[in-house]
Amino acid sequence: MKYPETQEPDIDVLAQRLDRAWEERFTIPPLTESEGVTDAATAYAIQTRWTALRVARGERILGRKIGLTSKAVQEQMGVNEPDYGTLWASRYFPTVNGRAEAPIDIFLQPRVEGEIAFLIGETLDTPGVTPQQVLAATEALAAAIEIVDSRIDNWRIRLADTIADNASYGGLTLGPWSRDLRKSDLRTLGMIMSHNGRPAVFGVGAAALGHPATAVAWLANKLQSFGIPLRAGDIVISGALAATIPARRGDIFVLEMHGQPPITLRFV
Repeated sequence: MKYPETQEPDIDVLAQRLDRAWEERFTIPPLTESEGVTDAATAYAIQTRWTALRVARGERILGRKIGLTSKAVQEQMGVNEPDYGTLWASRYFPTVNGRAEAPIDIFLQPRVEGEIAFLIGETLDTPGVTPQQVLAATEALAAAIEIVDSRIDNWRIRLADTIADNASYGGLTLGPWSRDLRKSDLRTLGMIMSHNGRPAVFGVGAAALGHPATAVAWLANKLQSFGIPLRAGDIVISGALAATIPARRGDIFVLEMHGQPPITLRFV
């Protein structure tokens, strides 16, 4: 018996579909279910093509984000490594006196999480990058609030869905860069995220693959497998230190990280 041939996913069409969902603010069915996108390589190809579409229209790349750094989340999704996405400058919300605002209407189903951001000072392009090499190449660190968002209906995602969807990137705000923070034990570095005046989640650096530098080393090596270096000047947010919190209009989030000034993000 001859079975019908399965059609390969159209990378260009799916990248354009995600781009339209981002621009026009609507969600789409999971690509794993509707389009048969099941492998990470195809999903990264879609993500790369989508980023290229945006860059062609003037988007600027700030760096990279790492997702799925929690072992519990990896087990839940049936994967054994993180994923990564690209930080787009059009969704960077700078702080003024420690405060930033983000317009809620540009998002679909936003959530926030606290992370540690790395400013890469030296390009990492040699094989087998280690956490020690990451720390040596880091110029400074900062507290970060990432806004995660999904173009996929009701966050009904599998690994390939979130990879294709730029690792569910929504936006970013950063605290001031600190060189002194490089001297801290990032594994035990603590943070508190408050939501509308009440402590909501607590986390430590060890939540990101055991150590945030381990997550960045993974990223550097993963990028190299695609022929892409982690470049000097790149910003890398190294993974959530605690659970995500849904965001709505008027919500105020304050991230306090040990030894750093607090940063406040308000959704307007």
